[in-house]
Amino acid sequence: MKSAEIITIGDEILIGQVINTNAAWIGEQLSCIGVSVIQHTTIPDEHRAIIKALQTASDNADLIIITGGLGPTKDDITKTALCEFFQKKLVLNDEVAKHVEKIFSRYGTQLLSVNKKQAEVPEGCRVLKNNHGTAPGMLFEENNKVYISLPGVPYEMKGIIEEEALPLITEKFNLGAIVHRTILTQGIGESFLAEKIKDWANSLEKESIGLAYLPSPGLVRLRLTAKGLDRPNLEKKVSVAVDALRPLLPKHIFGEGNTTMAEVLGKLLREKGLSLSVAESCTGGNIALKLTSIPGSSDYFKGGVVSYSNEIKVGLLGVDAALIKKRGAVSEAVAIEMAKGARDHLKSDLAISTTGVAGPTGGTEEKPVGTVWIGLATTKGIWAKKFQLGDNRERNIEVTALTALNLLRLELVNNNL
Repeated sequence: MKSAEIITIGDEILIGQVINTNAAWIGEQLSCIGVSVIQHTTIPDEHRAIIKALQTASDNADLIIITGGLGPTKDDITKTALCEFFQKKLVLNDEVAKHVEKIFSRYGTQLLSVNKKQAEVPEGCRVLKNNHGTAPGMLFEENNKVYISLPGVPYEMKGIIEEEALPLITEKFNLGAIVHRTILTQGIGESFLAEKIKDWANSLEKESIGLAYLPSPGLVRLRLTAKGLDRPNLEKKVSVAVDALRPLLPKHIFGEGNTTMAEVLGKLLREKGLSLSVAESCTGGNIALKLTSIPGSSDYFKGGVVSYSNEIKVGLLGVDAALIKKRGAVSEAVAIEMAKGARDHLKSDLAISTTGVAGPTGGTEEKPVGTVWIGLATTKGIWAKKFQLGDNRERNIEVTALTALNLLRLELVNNNL
């Protein structure tokens, strides 16, 4: 199996100003075509650092992919470093020059000399067309190694990888196959999940299928991986394993791959012709954000109220002020009234409410930080459920939002709403 190293160039990544999503995405794409990523390396915008990283990667991997440092400004030094590494000089590429001119002409923008320099590439490299920007990708071959240099702008990098690089990599190397299936679960912690499926997990070893637990706030992803030469056979083995897993987690599995909880719930709402509204306190609009991130969600999502203060709970949602005084805003009764108010005032079929102590302050002995009530108003009744989460505010908000969406999903699936 061919190996790859991904080198990311940028001071902004090293200091934490920008998260390195490029390397993660590239690694995923390479894995899908049967290339094993053995290392991610992040280096500063320094000439010698680029040379050293290339030298080290050349000893370790068959494929080296570099992102960053290909723009028009002075700190974009990747091309000059590549010239030194491969002992080449920069030359003007007519095709890239015409492409750059066309882009600037399209937007009626003046073409500066620094922009013209984007058409210069190391002699002898194979230019990878950038249909989404001005900086081209570049491919080099030396000593049976393949080097690909890409711009760091994510949508430009992704376009070149998908449209140019992956077909060339597949053609160059006689690749094996790697089959991944990622199963998404919600509402069960990693350790409880591992205990629940331990016999199933042990059976995977007999089929040479790897299993990884990938937890994040509110979710645990189970990634199954099989490697070999016969892709159809690998896909069949993994599919059989997934089919055996589903009955073990009927309440917790909600999707696969990159599917979101909001997508799954939205599909159910659309299929059933039901509308939804939300009344959010402790989640501060996070549920509405997840729902509206899905194109076409206006088909089923009516809207929401971020009722962070008691005044809004009373004034907009119709919660009884005396009830808040007696039970407190974080209570079963208020969660129920919030859900009812959202459904009635926004005229939806269903409603979700959230109220809780997100933290890190505000907790009491009776209602410590992490105490959350989630309410549901459905066509069959109104109820609320209590959850006791941790003391991290961001995590509590995310877990509450995902849990609320999953509670409604389960209602739709199991109770024939």
